[in-house]
Amino acid sequence: MRFPSMTALRALDAVARLGSVSAAAHELNLTRSAISHQISSLEESLGFPLTERIGRGIGLTYRGERYAREVHRILSNLEEASRRLDDQEISGRLCVSCNPGFATYWLCHHIGGFLREYPQVQLQLISPRTPDDVSNANVDLFVAYGIGDWPDMTVEQIVALRFFPVCSPRLINAMGGLKSPQELAGFPLLHMSDYSDWRVWLAAAGASGVDAGTGIIFSDAHCAQSACIAAQGVGMGDNLISGDALARGLLVRPFEIAIDSHRGYYLVADPQKADRPAVQAFSNWVKTQLQASTQIWQEHR
Repeated sequence: MRFPSMTALRALDAVARLGSVSAAAHELNLTRSAISHQISSLEESLGFPLTERIGRGIGLTYRGERYAREVHRILSNLEEASRRLDDQEISGRLCVSCNPGFATYWLCHHIGGFLREYPQVQLQLISPRTPDDVSNANVDLFVAYGIGDWPDMTVEQIVALRFFPVCSPRLINAMGGLKSPQELAGFPLLHMSDYSDWRVWLAAAGASGVDAGTGIIFSDAHCAQSACIAAQGVGMGDNLISGDALARGLLVRPFEIAIDSHRGYYLVADPQKADRPAVQAFSNWVKTQLQASTQIWQEHR
């Protein structure tokens, strides 16, 4: 049996996916006549027609469609095998400094997936001295929290934060419901560091009768959210720290009103390290996984 050429198989796959010879020629950077020649050669090799004339264009025959599906599956498998081989070649030490809030509420829930994709990478995760600290010379990549102002570094925002109230559904039920922002006056408020987030949100919601300067101030996001989940009060959550708890039903958003934060999470690296394969691999992996997480959080709002 004479095996068909890879060029011919790719030509058929492109025509099947894109629906025309012209589009296939553009994708593969070939002429229309070259695409037609490759498919004719493939038909001769197989012994049955793959295409048929439909009006001014062409379409796949029944056998052609079945064969094209198998070709696409095989080409996809080959592409995936090549990608995995490339991934396995990425190796060596990678030190990532990660803000504790991002690490606790997102990264630590997903990090095993990175090592499954890049088993040759020797990954080390450390915590910075402050959320916006990017000064450690031993670190290859920082996941930092701030306003994006790190001179002489490569900077890319990965999470833009929005703040909104969150609370346990158990608390709402125990307090007889929560229908309007004004009713927050009867609920204990939970704060992070100071009263500012609640003051801004209450002003945006027009809840002038609620005193933002009451309740409990926490210095740690984990403690604040744990108290919130335990029905100790209504906290100010955000789309990253509260995302998983919202998706799991541990927290709910009693109101749709949200405020944009001027701070967010960023990937930050020394320009001399930013192009290293392991750094690029981790950066791309984080962005891909965050996109998937964001879709899940939005579905469970």
